[in-house]
Order: sequence, then structure tokens, then C-alpha cells
Amino acid sequence: MSDHADPRDEIQEHLKPLRAFALSLTRNSANADDLVQDTIVKAWTKINTFQPGSNMRAWLFTILRNTFYSDRRKRKREVPDPDGAYSETLFEKPSHDGRLAMSDFKRAFDQLSAEHREVLILVGASGFGYDEAADMMGVKVGTVKSRASRARARLAELLHLEDGEDVLLGGDAATMSIMGKSGVQAA
Repeated sequence: MSDHADPRDEIQEHLKPLRAFALSLTRNSANADDLVQDTIVKAWTKINTFQPGSNMRAWLFTILRNTFYSDRRKRKREVPDPDGAYSETLFEKPSHDGRLAMSDFKRAFDQLSAEHREVLILVGASGFGYDEAADMMGVKVGTVKSRASRARARLAELLHLEDGEDVLLGGDAATMSIMGKSGVQAA
């Protein structure tokens, strides 16, 4: 990127990962789309705070994460919409193919807390290092490592995996990285 390029031009490159992260936090397609839209609006209006040459994706993920948790704190005082809860049960993603146990993984992943889903998406599927994830989450690196370890252990427990068992979803790269089995041991 040249010194004169507008950082707004780079935002579009990060829409898919942003939506995936939003979906992992919200567990609802419409809410994820709204969260991404809010994130882009905030990023666009505050682009002057972005440091050129720094990690745009990390900056956007941080905005998205902060927006999600701010909205969640506000909603604690709201009455849940029963119609919205019911409509979520009507949606079912199609299975990817016969050799994958994606529905089991999704069910187990959905049972994790938002904090555990967040850390696994950041350090697993999105490929951020523990330091970057800690910066985005506003916690210490040790906290990220601890959360990731506990989240992976809980996910393995929910999936009824034995120690050393690594045959999960036929080796789907994103899922394997979430589980810390990318061929490199998670720190």
C-alpha cells in the first residue's frame, strides 16, 4: 500500500472474516450482518484513528468485538424477543458432505461461552497470534492462552474426544486450528 492510498480501500478485503467472526459471536445470521455493518460504519467514520501500516484486520476485529460486547451489555436490560428465538430454530445449515461431522462440531461449539468461542475463532480459525488476540480482547496474553486451553478442552469434552484423538471432521483446516491440531502444538 502506498503512502497516499486510502485505508478505506482495504476494508472490503476483510468482510468475509469479519462476518465469520460476527456469526461466531452472535450465533444469528441477521445479527451478524448488523454487527458487521455497524463495525464498517464505525471504522469508516473513525478511519483517521487507524495507523497506516498496522494490521487493518486486527483493527476491524477489535471494533467488531467491542461493538458486540457493548451491545450485549445494553441488551441485558432488555426483554428477549420470543419470536426471534423461535425463528432461529427454523434455520438449519446444509451439511457440507457425508464425511464431515460438522453438525456435531457446530452443536458443541454453540455450547461454549461467547468468550470461549471468541478466543478459538481469533487464535484458531482467524490465525491471530496470542499477542494480537490479547490486544483485541483487552486482556493479557496468559489470559488468552488459558481461555484457549480451557475452551479447547471443553470442546473436546463435548465432542467426546479421547486424549490424542485428532480425527475430527476429516481434518477441516479451520476446525482443526480451533482445536489446536494444525500440526503445531498450541502454546
